[in-house]
Amino acid sequence: MSIFSIATSGLSAASLRVNVAASNIANVNTTGPLPASGGSSSSAGAGSPGIAPTFPAAYVPLRVDQVSQSSGSTPDGTVATVSTVSPSYTAQSDPSAPFANQDGMVAAPNVDLANEFAQLATAKYSFIANAKVIQAYAETTDSLLDITT
Repeated sequence: MSIFSIATSGLSAASLRVNVAASNIANVNTTGPLPASGGSSSSAGAGSPGIAPTFPAAYVPLRVDQVSQSSGSTPDGTVATVSTVSPSYTAQSDPSAPFANQDGMVAAPNVDLANEFAQLATAKYSFIANAKVIQAYAETTDSLLDITT
């Protein structure tokens, strides 16, 4: 694989990382009804089945898993995939929400804002580094092909 394609795979991964972090940050306050859990010690789930279908579920946060590709000893860039965060929600008190259970609890996305901003910074510097590699590759190729006497 060429240096150019390795750097573009890094650019693609950084772009995906920014999109996922931005989505998580934008939806950090998108709560929903707590999913019905059969093992609850309170009877809060008794009224939830009638309420839950009426309101949308809480936002399910995402994460980017990035791994290096290689064929033997030859580097082939990186691959980034998106998966859901587990557990996807945390119970949060919001008695004023129309979908709150009897205890006033709702499902809030399990988003760590500090981590999301760290992901944005990581993506920024990864994007810059890979763009510099592409720029250096272009300049080197250009100077190699520029045969003047």
